[in-house]
Amino acid sequence: MSFESRAADSSEDAPNDGELVRRCQAGDLSAFNDLATRYKSKAFTMIYSMVQNEQDAWDLAQEGFLAAWRSIRQFKGQSSFYTWLYRIMTNVTIEALRGKGANGKAEFDDRIATANVDPGSRTTPSAAPPPHLNLERNEIQKRIEEAIARLSPEHRAVIVMKEMEDLQYNEIAEILGCSIGTVMSRLFYARKKLQTSLRDVYENL
Repeated sequence: MSFESRAADSSEDAPNDGELVRRCQAGDLSAFNDLATRYKSKAFTMIYSMVQNEQDAWDLAQEGFLAAWRSIRQFKGQSSFYTWLYRIMTNVTIEALRGKGANGKAEFDDRIATANVDPGSRTTPSAAPPPHLNLERNEIQKRIEEAIARLSPEHRAVIVMKEMEDLQYNEIAEILGCSIGTVMSRLFYARKKLQTSLRDVYENL
């Protein structure tokens, strides 16, 4: 299933994104409200995965939608509307995390070689532990969230997109405005950091 089809969230009778965008570009605020209603849950979920705070996630989603409305006339239709919106939401979130001094910024390095990247490798252990596991499910989930929060905003973004949103490398590259190789190197680094942080959890699985 493609990114665009996964993003689609409207009934057959509702206007499609292209029609709503054209109305938005003509100044129709109600059309933009329809787009915001269509994608607000997806935007919130993505942002929350990065910031781990409900109020912050809603605030950033609102900021992202405001930025999208202000720049809607710049949308040329070269990608799906949701890809374009996702890019705005991601940029808003990354900038907010940088502003708060998110962990891992000094460790950010896109030069890591990708030759040994395993696209199918596991990043985080399952949130559903077997009966013999000492840690409770919510404790494991908390550990995973804390480990992700220690990543730089850029590495956090690729983990969320790949591991939680299940996007393809080319989709992530399009959203982030970088090469597929850069996406792979960021993902490789982020996975290694998470595996190190969660080593004891892995050992108990």
